[in-house]
Amino acid sequence: MAYPLHETSSILLGSHDATSPRLALWWLRERARNVADQLDTAYAQPGRYWLRDESEHERALAYLTTGTAYQLALHDENTRYVLVAYPPGATS
Repeated sequence: MAYPLHETSSILLGSHDATSPRLALWWLRERARNVADQLDTAYAQPGRYWLRDESEHERALAYLTTGTAYQLALHDENTRYVLVAYPPGATS
């Protein structure tokens, strides 16, 4: 979801029904890459760091495997982007 500054509604960035925790993490990584690619360099750095952080990916996978959603938030000066992967079978 994208939450524009000074707006009362959010914008859906997309969704995907993954069949496994690993596929849910793959989707999250692709969405994070898409968002980071569209941000200015300074704002993209946290997303690019997260994309290279294998230990954080393992933590996300552990969350998803045990039935817990995993959330990643990025932002720029106008918008907060919240990417959430839910465990397969969970309702969002």
